[in-house]
Amino acid sequence: MKQKKTLSNWLTNRYQLIIRNEENFAEKTSFGFTYSKVIFFLGVMFATVFVVSLFLAQTLLAKWFDPRFEQMVLNRELVNLAGKVDSLSMEVDRKEQFILNFQRVLRGDTSDFKSAAEILKVDGKPVIKPTELKLAPADSQFRKDFEKSDLALITFTSAKYRELQETFFFSPIAGFVSDRFDLKRGHYGVDIVTKTNEPVKNIADGTVVFASWTQDSGYVMMIQHKGSLISVYKHNAELYKKVGTFVNAGEIISIVGNSGELTNGPHLHFELWYNGNPLNPEEFVTF
Repeated sequence: MKQKKTLSNWLTNRYQLIIRNEENFAEKTSFGFTYSKVIFFLGVMFATVFVVSLFLAQTLLAKWFDPRFEQMVLNRELVNLAGKVDSLSMEVDRKEQFILNFQRVLRGDTSDFKSAAEILKVDGKPVIKPTELKLAPADSQFRKDFEKSDLALITFTSAKYRELQETFFFSPIAGFVSDRFDLKRGHYGVDIVTKTNEPVKNIADGTVVFASWTQDSGYVMMIQHKGSLISVYKHNAELYKKVGTFVNAGEIISIVGNSGELTNGPHLHFELWYNGNPLNPEEFVTF
C-alpha cells in the first residue's frame, strides 16, 4: 500500500543537489537540503531585505520614497527661519535701545531717569507700593534735611547695581575730585583735577563708540562696556583711540586737557551711564 504524503513529510524529506562536470559528469560538489530549510532561508532573506529597505526609505532614500520628506524639510527650514527672524528682531530692538541711550548720554538727558518706585520691582511688580513711599506730613522736615544731604543721591538697588559695585574698575586718572556728581544741578559725573598732560586710562574692557570734538565738552570719548555700561571721558587734550577700537582695562586712551566751552581749567570730567541712567562714579571707582 502506497504511503500517503503529508506536509510534515514534504518539509522534512531530505534532498541532495549535485553539481557535475558537463563533459565527464564528474561530481564537483553537492548540497543537502530540505524544503523547511529552504523556506527558512528565504524567509530570513526576505525579512533582511525588508528591514534594510525600510531603513533606507526612512533615511538615505527618503527624498525619493517618502512623499512627506519635502514637507518635513520645508517645515524645519521654516522653523529655523522663524527663530532667526525672532533673534534678529530682538537684536534690532537692543541696538535701537542702545542708540537711544547713547543719544541721551550725548545730550545729558535724564528725563526718563527711573525713580525709586520704578526701580524697586521684582518681575515687574513693585516691592513697595507707591502709597508706602509717600512721607507723612510729620516727616516733611526730615525729607527737606535729607534732600540737602549727600545721601539724597538716587541709587539703584537691583542685583545688577550690586554686581557693578563688586566689579573692579581701573581709576581713569589720579587726582582729586573738584566737583561731585549732582543730579539736581545736572552734573552727571565728577570733575577730577590732575597734573597737565596726565594720561587717561580706560576703566574696563570695552569698545569705543564715540571719539570726537564737541562744542561744550571738547574732545570726548565714550566706551561701551559689557552689561549696558558706558563710560564717558570729557575735556581731553588729545584722543588716542578711534571709534570701533577695542580697548583693554587700564589702557591709555587720551590726555587730560582743557578743551570745550564748559571748562575753567585742565581736568577730566568722567561719567558712568547704565541703561541710559547716570550713576555716581565715586560709588564704583576710586580716584
